[in-house]
Amino acid sequence: MAVGARVMPGPVAGVPPIATAAHDDHDVMTVHRGHWTRDDRAASIYQYVEFDVAPGAVGVSVRLSFDRTRGVLDLGVFGPEGFRGYSGGARDRFAISADAATPGYLPGRLPAGEWRVLLGLHRIPAEGLAWRVDVEVGPAAVEPPQPRPALPDRPPARQLPAADGRRWLAGDFHTHTVHSDGALTIESLAALARARGLDVLAVTDHNTTSHHPHLAAVARWSQVLLLPGQEVTTDVGHANCFGDVGWVDFRRPADEWLAAAERGGGLLSINHPLAGDCAWRKPLSRPTPLVEGWHRTWNRRDEAPLRWWAAAGGVGIGGSDLHDPRAGTPLAAPTTWVEVGGDGDVLAALRAGRVALSADPAGPVVVRHEDELIVDGGSGTVLVGPDGRPTAVAADRVRLPGAPGLHRLLGPDGSVVALVA
Repeated sequence: MAVGARVMPGPVAGVPPIATAAHDDHDVMTVHRGHWTRDDRAASIYQYVEFDVAPGAVGVSVRLSFDRTRGVLDLGVFGPEGFRGYSGGARDRFAISADAATPGYLPGRLPAGEWRVLLGLHRIPAEGLAWRVDVEVGPAAVEPPQPRPALPDRPPARQLPAADGRRWLAGDFHTHTVHSDGALTIESLAALARARGLDVLAVTDHNTTSHHPHLAAVARWSQVLLLPGQEVTTDVGHANCFGDVGWVDFRRPADEWLAAAERGGGLLSINHPLAGDCAWRKPLSRPTPLVEGWHRTWNRRDEAPLRWWAAAGGVGIGGSDLHDPRAGTPLAAPTTWVEVGGDGDVLAALRAGRVALSADPAGPVVVRHEDELIVDGGSGTVLVGPDGRPTAVAADRVRLPGAPGLHRLLGPDGSVVALVA
C-alpha cells in the first residue's frame, strides 16, 4: 500500500502526497511514503510514484529511503516523453537539470507534465518494506565529474595471423562504470583497458544509455574503441545490447529487446546464462545472435556453460563483467578477439563469427586463419577438438588443421585457457 503513489500497470491506487512544501516560485518539495508488500511485487515488480513538473522548471532531485538491510528497491525515472534515467540499486538519489545529471540519468530540458519515479521491487521481505521518496522540483545540484586519470602506456600490439585487409582486436564485451553500479568513470575504465592492451571495449551499464554521449570523446583520448552498449537487466535474466540502438525497455519481454536491437542495427547477447541468481530464465521465441559463452564466473572446467552455448546457438563471446577492479577480477578476463576489416566494424565481425576467446589478452589464444587453426603463445598446452581428441602444443606458435566445431585449449592444470568455434 502506497501513500502518494500510483501503481501501474494495474488499477490506480494513488492518493494525494502526504506533504508538499513550496520554498519559492520554482522550488517545490513533495514527500511520498508507503509500504510495499509481496502482493505488490506479485502484481508488478515495477511500481511508480508520480509527481508533476511545472513549465519552466530548471531541475528535479529525488531521494529514495528504505531499510537496505531488509530489502532492495531499484530506482529510475520517466518523464512525459519517456526514459530519463536508471540506477537500479546502486544509488538512493539523483538529480537532473538541463546541462547535467547524475550518472545513469539523462540531462536536458524538463518537459512539463507528469513524471514517474520507478521503484523496482527487487527484494521484499515477508513483512513488507517501508519506503519514502522525496521529490524536489527546482534547482538541482549535480556533482561535478571526476578528473581524467593519467593515460598509461599501452603494451606492444599482439600480431595474430589475419585475412588480407583484416586484423585481430582484443576486447572485453561486458563492463560497467559509474553510470550504473561500477566503481570507475568511463575515462578510468578506458585507461585500464589501454594498460591491459585492449583495442575495443563495450561499455554496458545497466538499463541506461547515459554513458553513450561520452564514449566518442573518451575513445579519442584513450585510443581504445568504446562500443556503445547497455546491459538490459531484470531479476530473471540479463542481456547485453551492443550498438547505438537507443534505450531498450527492460520492462518489456525479451523478444522485444531482440527486435529493438535488430531495428537499430545492433546485436543482442544473453549474459552469464548459468550464473546463479543472475541466470537466464526469460522466454525467447528465437535465438539471439550472440551468447556470453565465457563469463568471469566460469571455473573453466565445468562443461555446462559450453553445452548451454551449443544448445542456444549464436556466436560465443566473453566478458569480465567488471564493476570494481579492487574486487580482484581483472578487466579482459576473459578476452574476446574479433577479426575486423579495414573499416573497423566490430559488430560486423561479431555477426560473421570471426571471434576467438582467451583467458587473458597476453595469454595463449587460438584463432582460425584460412583453413588452419593457429595456436599462439600456447607452448605446453593441449588442444582438444570437438571429437575429444587431444593434440599437444610443443611450440610457441603452431599450425593445425582447422576442423569445424568448438576447440578448447587446455593449460597444464586442465582448465580452459582459450576457445575458438
